[in-house]
Amino acid sequence: MMHHHFMLHKPDGYLSQFVYQLKRKKKLLGELYGFPAGTMAIGRLDEDSEGLLLLTTDGKVSDYICSSKVEKEYYAQVDGLITPEAVAQLQAGVEIGFEGKKYQTKPCAAFILTTIPSFGARAKKIRDERHGPTSWVSITLTEGKFRQVRKMTSAVGFPTLRLVRVRIGHLKLGDLAAGQARAVPEFNL
Repeated sequence: MMHHHFMLHKPDGYLSQFVYQLKRKKKLLGELYGFPAGTMAIGRLDEDSEGLLLLTTDGKVSDYICSSKVEKEYYAQVDGLITPEAVAQLQAGVEIGFEGKKYQTKPCAAFILTTIPSFGARAKKIRDERHGPTSWVSITLTEGKFRQVRKMTSAVGFPTLRLVRVRIGHLKLGDLAAGQARAVPEFNL
């Protein structure tokens, strides 16, 4: 069987799935592109998050990419001007809540972004500068607990306002516009 693989820039407001069983109307990935039958998202980005999402028809590839062997890099716009001390805490690992228990995140790469990324406007505006300054931080993880980056930045006193995944392994979001997908022959991670 020949498998298909895709890179997608998931916009905010979409679920990382193709089927939704509950009654509320939700925006799903299938509305963005003509993906072949059997396509699945590799991992997830929550409804309010955006950025690089890989899709495949090969479950083995999905398992590998979701493993701790593959880095995932996120850019988080946070409330306030994040401090070097807060970044050091992120790098060392912080305590967050996960499945009703306390969880210590693994050490990770993190640094303050000195240039504001240009991702374009969101469908739903974050807020404006009247409510105080914001800043951007890069966080690279090899784990992916539920809403982990958001919980990590909150744990160090800088809640996430906008979250964009920019890299999975060696694959980068690059200039892929929100809502665009591109077929790739295979994932070289």
